[in-house]
Formats: sequence, structure tokens, C-alpha cells
Amino acid sequence: MLRFTLPLLAVTLLASTVTAAEKPNVLFIVADDLRGDLGCYGSPALSPNLDKLAKRGVLFKRAYCQQALCNPSRSSFLTSRRPDTLHLWANGFHFRDKNPDVVTLPQWFKENGYITRNVGKIFHNWHTKEKGDPRSWSADEFLHYATHGDDKPAIKGPLPPNLAKAPRCEMMDVPDGAYYDGRVAEEAIRVLGEIKDKPFFLAVGMWKPHAPFNAPKKYWDRYDRLKIPALDPARPKGAPELAFHDGRELRGLPPKQFDFTADEIREIRHGYFANINYMDEQVGKVLAALDSQKLTDNTIIVFHADHGYHLGEHGLWAKTSCFEWDARVPLIICPPKSASAGKTSEALVELIDLFPTLNELCGLPAAPKLEGTSLVPVLNDPTKTVKRAAFTQHPRPAYYDRTEKKVPDAMGYSIRTDKVRYTEWRDWESGKLLGAELYDHTRDPLELTNAIDAPPDANALAEAKKLLHKAVPPEVPPSKR
Repeated sequence: MLRFTLPLLAVTLLASTVTAAEKPNVLFIVADDLRGDLGCYGSPALSPNLDKLAKRGVLFKRAYCQQALCNPSRSSFLTSRRPDTLHLWANGFHFRDKNPDVVTLPQWFKENGYITRNVGKIFHNWHTKEKGDPRSWSADEFLHYATHGDDKPAIKGPLPPNLAKAPRCEMMDVPDGAYYDGRVAEEAIRVLGEIKDKPFFLAVGMWKPHAPFNAPKKYWDRYDRLKIPALDPARPKGAPELAFHDGRELRGLPPKQFDFTADEIREIRHGYFANINYMDEQVGKVLAALDSQKLTDNTIIVFHADHGYHLGEHGLWAKTSCFEWDARVPLIICPPKSASAGKTSEALVELIDLFPTLNELCGLPAAPKLEGTSLVPVLNDPTKTVKRAAFTQHPRPAYYDRTEKKVPDAMGYSIRTDKVRYTEWRDWESGKLLGAELYDHTRDPLELTNAIDAPPDANALAEAKKLLHKAVPPEVPPSKR
């Protein structure tokens, strides 16, 4: 089985040894479908609690998921193994189907003396026979196995009217606990009080800002819809058809798909930002509880998303592409009393790096067969880097597990270097190159022109191609990985 390997830059590990008595806790917070839309990233999103959290630790400006779909991404970062290693590129399979003995991040902490608890959506397994991953946790998982479509308001008495009009939008004047994330925050606070006296790994999985866009009305009211930036719906010039998808998560299933009106687009974007503010408020409640329990000074806090998202950019809706909007995610890591608090890093990092990073910060034994790289050198000095590139991939069809064939037709492999994003689309069975993309981020940060036929920087393209081919040799078809 082939695995991605990259030559690493020389780094010096500065983390101090952690004794058993000093074991820090871990608060591991995951958002769903959140692209780099937080205030601390320069977004118009209202995210005061996460903006404040960024000042406690290191804000990573260029962090990337390994596949822009919930199950493959979460299975990847929770095992520190890439989708090709897990043989998992779809939502319809449990990661243990082909990897029964793989050790997960929380499972490793559990085996090394930690209480591990799961509140909310951490693993993504509602399509699968096995619900969640019981062996990873010290107690039953909470609100972990459900669908986003079932996140309907639950209150006493009659429901107030829905003031939204666009598809997938709902605006009701209800309390936070009417929806999943409000309940997740309440349970996380309760669990904190229960486990506070022993080393713990508490995973808190927020269901938002994933659709439906149904944050309580007060979160919609905090935005002026007309001030939310408009989008450029143009497809990148010269991009191959394989780069795109039908956006069925928001547009419905073929052949009955629909397009959005200009007013609906504005309302959907408004709803997404309202969801962000709602999610941020729930995270703030959990962080406040951590402070009130006097646990912050001995707790490593991690916040990130499973992947990014499109809101009409490139003519795309939702995820499942290899473009920057889908591949890049927000990432904040806050070691206790960090000397780097409030700093940002431009280092290229991947979500598979979280497992080895937390392992090292907590002084645990080296976990087996991890494919990520510890980010401790970057946490100690945010000007450092530990890898030359970040990888994202995606199959076509995007949801191949729902087709009769049950295997992809093609796989897209995308590499993000300091200067460019380079993507190759390869036939699943033969490995034949079906299309390629090059976006020069020094000149085209929004990826609006595929420059593969006229690269502005031939050396940058050559470097990206060399690194990609070293990681995923073109002579090996995707089906054989």
C-alpha cells in the first residue's frame, strides 16, 4: 500500500517533557463545513469567542483537510492516515470496515490513561451500520449519530413562524437549545464538571455551520444582509469539467435540481453566517465553563473544521471539490500559557498533523503508523515550517458510493505549495491523466484562472508536480493504492 511521503525541512523540537503528574487535558472542538470564515481570518463573520481564542494560541492561516467530505476527512484526522491509506473516500463506509484495528486519536489517549468523552458530531457515521466508535470513548457518545436534516427546533409549545424564504433556510425566534449545537454545549458543560478531576480528552463536535441554515433568529439579526460580501459565481477559466460537481447537497438531486435566485443566494449566504455566529456562541459557553472550572491553565484547546465550503463561488455549492475554498480550514491550537499566544503562522499544515501534535504536547508514547507531522516546532516558533506542501483529494463522482458502480470513475489529487495549487485528475482504473489545474496563488488567490497551459512560474509548477508525483506516483492507478 502506498502512502504519501514528503521531504521535511529540518526542525528543532522544543517541547518540554511532560511528566505523568503534569498531563494536560485536551479540549478538541470541531466545526462542520466551516471554511476560513472567522473574524480572526478577516471574514465578515461574527465570531467573537473564536477570535478571542485565537489570541490565546497560534492561528494557522494555511491549514488543509485531506478530503472535503465529512466522513473521509474526520476518519483521516482522527487516525492521522490519509484517505488512500484508509481506502475511504465516501460517507457510506465506516473507517473500520477496511481498517478494523486502526487506533484513533481519542482511543490512543484512552489507552494512555485519559478519560475520553464525545459530545456531538466527531465521527461521521450515520450512513453506516456501526454507530460512532465506542472503543474510542470512556462513556457513551452524545448526539453523535443523527442527520442534519433532523436538526429541527424542539421547544415546548407551538413553534413561531419561519421568517426565511430561501431553500434550506429557517429563521425562528427560538432559544439556543432548540437545535443540536445548543444541546451539545449544555452537555459539554455538564461533562466538564463530571471529569474535571482526572486527565481528560473531551471532544466537542458542533453540527454547524452545516446546512440547514437554521440558527435562531437573534443570530440572523446581528447581520446586515446587504453588507455581507457578494460572490463571484464565475467558473475558473480553463478548468476541466472534473473539477466541478452538481452541488446536490443544496440544489437537490438530479434530475430535479434547481438554481437559486439572486435573493435566495443572498439569504443562503446570510443563513450560513448566522450559523457561524450561533456555533461561535456555543463554543464560547464551553470555553467559559472551562474557565469557571479553573481548567484552562492545564488544558490544550484545539479548534478546527472538518473541511471548507462553497457558497456559490466558482458556481459551486457546499463541498466535494479540490479548490481552496473547500480544502482550507480554520485551525487554532492553544497550549496552556503559550509563549506564542496571539501569533499567526503561514506554515502549510494538514489536519492529519493534529494527532502527532497532541501526542507530543501531552508527552504520550509515539503512536504507531501516523502519517502526520507534529506541529510543536511551529507552536514554539510560528515562523517555522515542518512540511513543503499540503494534500487534498476527491473522487468523481463526488458521491460515488450512491451509484450502481460503487467505485469512482476518477480521483483528483491536489497539492498546495507555498505559491501554487496543482491538481491532477486521474482515471480510477488506468491512472491516465484526464485533466490538470494550476492556480498561482501569488497572482490569483481566488483561483479564477487555470494557468496549466501558460504557467507564470515554471519552477513553482515543476516543484509542485515533483512533490505530487513523489507522494502519489502517476504510474500507480488510484484503484491500486
